[in-house]
Amino acid sequence: MIGYVTIGAKDSEASGKFYDAVFSAFGHERKFADGGWIGYGPKGKEENSVFVCPPFDKQLTSFGNGMMIAFKAKDADEVKAAHAAGLKNGGRDEGAPGYRPPEKQSWYGAYLRDPTGNKICIYFTA
Repeated sequence: MIGYVTIGAKDSEASGKFYDAVFSAFGHERKFADGGWIGYGPKGKEENSVFVCPPFDKQLTSFGNGMMIAFKAKDADEVKAAHAAGLKNGGRDEGAPGYRPPEKQSWYGAYLRDPTGNKICIYFTA
């Protein structure tokens, strides 16, 4: 259904450092960086599915209140690694790794804000 996602960045380099760390924790990598744009996709594939860049209209970058992008991992270890990597690279915690709701064991996720303030989730389903 979704072709790609574009995430606005106030500082592409700071956001790039954050997303390099988070995405590498679950099998994705930086594919290119050019003119403030950074593209990401699965390791070993010629595919870009997430782009980080300043707004095209040159206006101030802001995050959408209530907007969140979720990225699927293969297991809890990848969720934990991505969350830790994000925190070490300019991200802010929005919810530590764990089952949601805690009494169920079928959905496991963690939440972060990137350096611009965009909210992301890394999750997996059992």
